[in-house]
Amino acid sequence: MEKSGFTKILDVIRGTQVKDIPGLIWKFHQRFGILKTLAILYILAGFTFLWLKANGLWFKKSIRGKHVFITGGGSGLGRDMALILAKKGAKVSVSDINLESAQETVEMVKSSKGKAHAVALDVTNPEDITKAHESAKEQFGVVDILINNAGITFGRSIVNSTPREIDLVYKVNAISHAYIAKQFLPDMIKQDSGHVVTISSAASTVGVANNADYAASKWACFGYDESLRSELRKMGSKVKTTCICPYYINTGMFEGVKSKCPILLPFLDQNWTTRRIINSILQEEPVTYMPFMVNLNGLLRAILPTCLFDSVQDLVGTSSGMDTFVGRK
Repeated sequence: MEKSGFTKILDVIRGTQVKDIPGLIWKFHQRFGILKTLAILYILAGFTFLWLKANGLWFKKSIRGKHVFITGGGSGLGRDMALILAKKGAKVSVSDINLESAQETVEMVKSSKGKAHAVALDVTNPEDITKAHESAKEQFGVVDILINNAGITFGRSIVNSTPREIDLVYKVNAISHAYIAKQFLPDMIKQDSGHVVTISSAASTVGVANNADYAASKWACFGYDESLRSELRKMGSKVKTTCICPYYINTGMFEGVKSKCPILLPFLDQNWTTRRIINSILQEEPVTYMPFMVNLNGLLRAILPTCLFDSVQDLVGTSSGMDTFVGRK
């Protein structure tokens, strides 16, 4: 029985010492020819690069003394990010619609000898955004890193969603990003440095039954981040952008949701996800998908007929995961 291409590659690797890279490349060349060897090396280099970044082993910038502004910092992911960033030496402005929650986060930061400031902020209100920005600048100076983390969901079907709920989901999850960018970006562009971080979702890569407004709002903020990156690149600015697209995280926001295929799409641990996001920021990654399988949604959409793509989504539970949604109480 003829061996598969993958088995042949393993045979070559097994017969070569790990340290003998030139020898390994030469064996690949002898076995597969120059074009296949280049393709194999390209794929191996790509996976190595992804592994290094996923484990925080790539180049990392220092944020010591930098001013970080986080929306939705009063709980969950936002609170965890504030604590870790402060431990790394950043000055953190913690904003939340619930000022008491933001102050609790600040007290936790200060108890660890970090620097933090609480700001009341309704991200759907442009006047609130202006006041919060001015308060943060007065406390710690120009914002160096902006993290758009605030988000909500009601987890209802399209016909059962109320106009108020739909409006609020879009305003918090997407439209607020435009309001906030308009307020914070001018300082970053002026000083030719800064970083805008968008907490999007794996739902920005695929439609989600019983969560259409949430998914659509995350598609919108993903597109806004990509457009912002394009605009900054066009003007030659050194301001960076990072878009984070995680699967469901065990923060309580999606309490009750079930993963039909936990081997490929497991619920993400909040602590692990926070560390991965921080590494993405420090490594200045343009886009980060979690877990790795989320990367494949775009590829599958491109190569599969729509009916097969839909079948794959049914198979992994995209169309049924929200059936048991309870949400944060």
